[in-house]
Amino acid sequence: MAPFRVMKVLRRANELSAQGLDVVHMEVGEPDFPTPAPIIRAGARALSAGQLKYTDARGLGTLREAIARYYQTDYGLDIDERRIFVTVGGSGALLLTTALLMDPGDNLLMSDPGYPCNRHFMTAFASSSQLVPTTAENRFHLTPQQVTENWNPRTRGVLLASPANPTGNVMADSAMHQLMKVVSAHDGYLVSDEIYHGLVYEPRGGGVHSGDLKYSALHADPNAFVVNSFSKYFGMTGWRLGWLIAPLDAADDLEKLAQNLFICPPTLSQHAAVAAFSAPAREIMERQREEFRRRRDYLVPALRDIGFDIHDMPDGAFYVYAGIPEGYKDSEPFTEWLLEEHHVAVTPGTDFGRHLANRKVRFSYAQPLPRLSMAVDRLSQAMRGQ
Repeated sequence: MAPFRVMKVLRRANELSAQGLDVVHMEVGEPDFPTPAPIIRAGARALSAGQLKYTDARGLGTLREAIARYYQTDYGLDIDERRIFVTVGGSGALLLTTALLMDPGDNLLMSDPGYPCNRHFMTAFASSSQLVPTTAENRFHLTPQQVTENWNPRTRGVLLASPANPTGNVMADSAMHQLMKVVSAHDGYLVSDEIYHGLVYEPRGGGVHSGDLKYSALHADPNAFVVNSFSKYFGMTGWRLGWLIAPLDAADDLEKLAQNLFICPPTLSQHAAVAAFSAPAREIMERQREEFRRRRDYLVPALRDIGFDIHDMPDGAFYVYAGIPEGYKDSEPFTEWLLEEHHVAVTPGTDFGRHLANRKVRFSYAQPLPRLSMAVDRLSQAMRGQ
């Protein structure tokens, strides 16, 4: 299992900060906003009331019901709450899915670039990720043709992410339907990482929205395994809470896995998360989403002006996946130089795959605009050799 390079960058950035240097953090994918106040107040009430005992391994019934209502109001989907499993972050949902679906020697097809921990979960269960190089022309998403060409006898299905990390790009709904037809023809599974849902800025024709409704892989395949999280849009990173929606016929086996691997998700976090779906909390989250949009709209043209190669404006999340300027040969020494000499922390593309990864970096814009402006000034000076 390879190390998670972004955490190495973060550790070094924190060491420099401890020495009194002012480092601009553009490496870690964590919202800079505090958890919305209604969620914190709900957690405080639960703490005061002593609501800290074990819950059902599937999660609190009230929280699963709230998630089901969320899919009705925001997606137009009727989801049986028996299909919903509250988990220890989105990572816990991916862990349960991997444990259920994968046998030693099996593989899932994944895009290269992609979130590194997804492939590391495969390694943990003696299975593997089959990374398929993707291109900017297809917005770094797998195509049906690529799935057909790369499917082999040990392939169990496809793991996709939309919006994706590190690119921030959304897969069009028509493309997802076509992809699902290929997966279904091979009698495979579709696993969809949707943890950046809610953080989408460009409703496009055939894209993430149908009217005012969000679009999920569950629209393409009602039996998809869908992973979501309270970390990103809901701003609850350290609360460690997510969820999984699975086919109903998988629920019994998933419950056994959840009981044995986790006992239950964090109880205090679950009571707090019920308030995440309240109108006051959602109003805060929507204001934060608009602020992320403003940051993206500032950062992308600024980076292009400096010399970074960015093919398309990212659709969502809070990342920019960029080619490094001409004259620089490798992303790892390049990002180390930016951190040590110019105090801007950026993640090398080698964290996210192999295909042209040494020519790519990922910027996170989960920082206030003045900090992003400071980073742009420093990057500009670095590119000019000042």
